[in-house]
Amino acid sequence: MKKILKYTLFDLLRSRWNYIYFGFYLIFTTSLLMLSGDVSTVIISLMNVILILCPLIATIFGVMYAYNSREFTVLLLAQPIRRSAIFWGQYFGLALSLSLCLLLGIGLPFLYYGLSSSGAAWEFLTLLGNGLLLTFIFSGLAFLIALRNDNKIRGFGLAILTWLFFAVVYDGIVLLLLLFFRDYPLENAALGLSILNPIDLSRILILLKLDISALMGYTGAVFQKFFGTLWGTIVTLLSLGLWVLIPVLSIRMIAKRKDF
Repeated sequence: MKKILKYTLFDLLRSRWNYIYFGFYLIFTTSLLMLSGDVSTVIISLMNVILILCPLIATIFGVMYAYNSREFTVLLLAQPIRRSAIFWGQYFGLALSLSLCLLLGIGLPFLYYGLSSSGAAWEFLTLLGNGLLLTFIFSGLAFLIALRNDNKIRGFGLAILTWLFFAVVYDGIVLLLLLFFRDYPLENAALGLSILNPIDLSRILILLKLDISALMGYTGAVFQKFFGTLWGTIVTLLSLGLWVLIPVLSIRMIAKRKDF
């Protein structure tokens, strides 16, 4: 698996799309820092960009790579190599390449503009950590969709719908549920529904760490009461960890019986 991961990682790092992805974050972050000069303000500005763009790019790039490398995968399957090692190596190589682009594209400008002396290092690490977790989560979901669907058009469509559901549609459904059942105590239900969406979960964590949960009104107070505690932080990290683990284990199960 390490050899396949290494090959996939270096192969993807030479891709022009990874350079474009890295260049976008580098230019965008540098521009914000030059215009604002306040590290904390730039972190807030980057929040929505990372929460939307990281899952989108991971989804599209993941499904593209899975389909484009199909012939190479078939060649590897003909060798005496475990199936799980092949697919896990490709998945982790893909996720790590996108994570490196995000890490360097955002990290280098912040280091240059004095992140260590700004007092916002923890907030920056929270933002970056959530971006990396979302990259791994949606890369896994995209890879899983490509494995389950041999038809490229259908696979691309399902991948985009998956991102659209978690990024946009899910919030609308939750708001409708809260509106219809507004006469009932829904604090615990709101917490549970947030855990079921990794993008929402990451957004809440970042808002709480930036100490701007007041912008969320009463809901923010509920989230602060739970997610602001040590137990809430542990539950959140375990939830995001499960969001990473479930696609990985599903890839292994499908890889065992996938007929190419």
